Amino acid sequence: MHDVAHNPFTPDFGREPPELIPRTKQAMELIASFNAESSSQHIRMVTGIRGCGKTVFMTNVGRQLAMDPSWTVVELNPEQDLLESLLAQLQKSYIDLSDMCSGLKLEGAQANCPEIALEKILQDMKKRGKKLLIVLDEVTKNQYTTQLARTFHSLVRLDLPLYLIMTEPHDHLSAWKSDESLTFLFRAPRIALEPLNIGMMADSYERIFHIEKNQAIRMARDTRGYACAFQVLGYFTWLYPDHPIEVSAHYKDYLYEFVYDKVWAELSVKDRRILTAMNRTPGGKIKDIRARLNMDTNQFNPYRMRLIRKGIVDGNNYGELHFCLPLFEEYIEVFGTPEDMD
Repeated sequence: MHDVAHNPFTPDFGREPPELIPRTKQAMELIASFNAESSSQHIRMVTGIRGCGKTVFMTNVGRQLAMDPSWTVVELNPEQDLLESLLAQLQKSYIDLSDMCSGLKLEGAQANCPEIALEKILQDMKKRGKKLLIVLDEVTKNQYTTQLARTFHSLVRLDLPLYLIMTEPHDHLSAWKSDESLTFLFRAPRIALEPLNIGMMADSYERIFHIEKNQAIRMARDTRGYACAFQVLGYFTWLYPDHPIEVSAHYKDYLYEFVYDKVWAELSVKDRRILTAMNRTPGGKIKDIRARLNMDTNQFNPYRMRLIRKGIVDGNNYGELHFCLPLFEEYIEVFGTPEDMD
């Protein structure tokens, strides 16, 4: 067994692992969009299934922008008063320091009204060619996120250099749609994270474990590009390098208990039935799945699109559906309840 303390992989959600497969293309596109002089998009929503790497992706983009002196990046906790937290960090960074916003003082009503105070700071930043990025992880609709969203919208309409990146599960997107003043969040451009690059994962496994390329490729393919699976498989392979059966058992147990139990519990009964039927349909042909469920195209398509958006199934092959998550077929067979079965 290798030293646990030096394990380059981590199974912890949201924590940036030492061994990271970057999503360079998507990160570069986002950064270029925000850096464009005539950028009309000031917000991005990073979406995807639990464990796909949303937080790590967002953190990495924020870190890259923070290296540019023209950017200030502030990470906030969505369960706290966001405007107060934002102002506290900005005032500490700018008002108390002489290198930027020198001489900027907030007095009277400005000091007591966070919206006015933030507007004044952003006006000063705009004069100096600076931009502000707010980073929010796992956002759900509450009084603090609602207040920040409305303030953000009004300040962007004033052409102020304010930008926002949020991660949000698909299940929460519709919450913004019910409030007329917040529908811009529902319409915000979304970044659906692509699977990790199989070749880069294989190179990582080969380099770290000193194994043959073919074995490394098999390991990478077994994860199906799912970020959590890449980390978990690497983590247990590091702990038990000479015990592949033990690695396989721990790998499966972790995915089942910490990922798939939650994913399955959050699905509707109809979603579960469709996935169960799909699991029992060889070849994954949509027409065969529909026939098993006795559903026509119009009935089936909304569920198909929702499961694709959730990142559970892949519809890239015309007329077919396939599972995105490794070992999920086995999970359904073992843990599906009687009402899920056809």
